[in-house]
Parts: sequence; structure tokens; C-alpha cells
Amino acid sequence: MSISVSRRALMGAVAAIGLVAGMVPALAADPIKLRISTPAVDSDWHAKMLPVFKQELEKSAPGQFDVEIHLNGTLFKQGTEPAAMQRGNLEMAMISAFDIAKQVPEWSIFTAGYLIRDPEHQAKVFDGEIGREMYKLVEDKMGIKILSVGYLGTREVNLRTDKEIKTPADLAGVKLRMPGSDTWLFLGKALGANPLPLAFGEIYTALQTGAIDGQDNPLPTVRATKFYEVTKQIVMTDHLVDSIFLALAGSSWNKLDDKQKTAVMNAAKAAVKFNNDNRIKEEGELQAFFKSQGLKVYKPDLDAFRTHVQKAYLDSEWSKTWPKGMVDRINATK
Repeated sequence: MSISVSRRALMGAVAAIGLVAGMVPALAADPIKLRISTPAVDSDWHAKMLPVFKQELEKSAPGQFDVEIHLNGTLFKQGTEPAAMQRGNLEMAMISAFDIAKQVPEWSIFTAGYLIRDPEHQAKVFDGEIGREMYKLVEDKMGIKILSVGYLGTREVNLRTDKEIKTPADLAGVKLRMPGSDTWLFLGKALGANPLPLAFGEIYTALQTGAIDGQDNPLPTVRATKFYEVTKQIVMTDHLVDSIFLALAGSSWNKLDDKQKTAVMNAAKAAVKFNNDNRIKEEGELQAFFKSQGLKVYKPDLDAFRTHVQKAYLDSEWSKTWPKGMVDRINATK
């Protein structure tokens, strides 16, 4: 009798455990970790947009993601993020066309000066058929999913020297810092300067000591990093309408279900909109700010720069890798 009762009690306990287990919600699974690496400083808009991404994702997919934001190149140095994502050592990053062009030569078209006209043109190019085609190349050849494109600003030449710059010839011998890839260095050379590769985090000190004569970045970045403290002029060359691509490792993207993919894409778009709106507004106010700090701010002969830079690209090996007819398609995008 005692054996029968014990067996009955045991069966009841097992059933109770099963009932409780069935009541545990599916969300008890560990959240998906998304570490984002960027060289951006915390005062720059493309750093400030990352908490927006995190907040939007938490709203639409509560408890499903654990987003970590790593600024100032503390997790991975600038330019090394794509390889880290491909190795499975990093989930997310903000990467440039220059980073992509190292592995997908067709993308060097987006590193060329004086091609994308302004932020509106940039959005139309990448949000349309051209963007879909070029994003697919990245996914197929690099295993990286581009979520959205952000406006990184229009790049200008920022110098510690007094010499007035009117044409590319005036930049001869000027040590202009550029990121350390062939595509970046070619742009610096096309502008007429002597390009030197240097990590982003080293620019301020190099300007201060004279190791470099100048650097090129959008105006909001010049203010955020305080480069204006160690420079004397900004030459408004408008040579590159720069882009930043919020991207996810393909291995991480493929693990998401459809609802999670939608949530990630929508969060990326919200973050990019925050960046774009604020960056465009700030850019319109900054010339006056830099003048108030004692810098000369002026436009050179833009036709001379445009002609010189475009000829340098069309005569180079880079243009041979560009998809046939793509320049005309980009120019025709209105």
C-alpha cells in the first residue's frame, strides 16, 4: 500500500512540475547580444544615434536584445570592424564606403569626390534600386547586412597653417591626415595634398605637434573632437558627401526571426533619422561658430577642385572597378 501511494504522489509531483514548466514564458531565453563598435566620440551625432537604436529596439522587442555601445574605438580600431564582424567577434558597427571598398572594389565609386551631391541625393541613391544592388554585393561578398545609411556630413579641409588655399595646387606638400586605406589615401592625393595615414584618435595630438598639417572631416566632427582648438582655417572644399552605414554581421542577422529582423531594421532607420536631422541642422550653424573661435572659413575655387578630383578618379584604376553605367545612374537620381 505504501508503495502505491508513493508512486501516485510521485506521478502527481511530475505532472505539477510539467504544468509549471509549461507556464514559463518563451522570453526566458537569454537576450541576443549586439555589441556596436565605433571610433566616434560621445559628443558626435553618429554616437548619439546609437542609444536611439537601443531604445527603439527595446520598445519594439522588449527583453529580446542586449545592446552594448562601445565608442572611441575602445573595442575595435577604426577600419577593423568589418573583419571582426566576419570572424564572428563583433555583431554591429558603423562602417564606411572606404571600409567596404577594401573587399568589394565596386564600392570605391562611393569613395570618389564630387559624386554624391548632398544629403537628399545620398538618401535617394541608397534607399532606391542602386542601394539595393550595392547592399546585396556587400551581403554576398562580405557576409555583412547593411541596415541603413546615415549622413556623416560633407567633408572639408581643416588646416593648422595660415596659407590660403584656392586650388589643388595650393595643397602641394601639405601633410593631410587620412584614414589608412588605399581609397582614403587616393582621395587625399586627388585633392592635391600629401596624404598621411593616421588613426582617428591620434589626430588632435598630431595637429597640436605639427606631425600633420591638417585633416578632413565634416564640420560637426571638427567641433565634437575640438580640432578647431589646434587649427587656423577651414577650407570649404565640399569634396565628399560622406556616408556611414549601420551594419550587422551576417551571422547575427541570420539568427533573427522575421519579427526581430523588422524590429532591428526599424530601430536602425529611427537612429539614422535622428542623426541626419540633427547633423544637417548643426552643419548649417557651424561656420559662424568656427569664425567666432578665430578660424578663417572660406570657399576655394570649387570648379578647380571638382575638375581636378574627377579627372584623377576617371584616370585611375579605381574607375575600372565601378559597375558599368553606375556614374550615370547616380547622376540621374533626382
